[in-house]
Amino acid sequence: MDISYLPFANLLGIEIVEAKPDLVVARLAVRKELCTIPDILHGGAIMSFADTVGAVATVLNLPEGASTTTVESKTNFLAPVPLGDTATATCEAFHKGGRLMVWQTKITRNDGRLCAVVTQSQMVLKK
Repeated sequence: MDISYLPFANLLGIEIVEAKPDLVVARLAVRKELCTIPDILHGGAIMSFADTVGAVATVLNLPEGASTTTVESKTNFLAPVPLGDTATATCEAFHKGGRLMVWQTKITRNDGRLCAVVTQSQMVLKK
């Protein structure tokens, strides 16, 4: 899926691997510019990664002419993602309503360890 129209996602370096209405998978290479000290992926980068993936999932389910915005997001940080590793986001639907969609995104690293869980609510904005 092409997300070149999302400038911040491009700045982060997000790559969408799979995009279906109930599942979006993406990758993010952990580079120095996205790290905090001591060379681990910054929490804000993790949250931005998950927020982007959840928004992509929502867009795949929007009615014609509608758009979306995040109205709530909660992140549990469980383990670091080190510099040089790759974070993988797997986003699945909790609820897909006409006015609100809720998504859960699990962030893992190359060794399969769960690093973060993000639950976000996306409002459906109709024209």
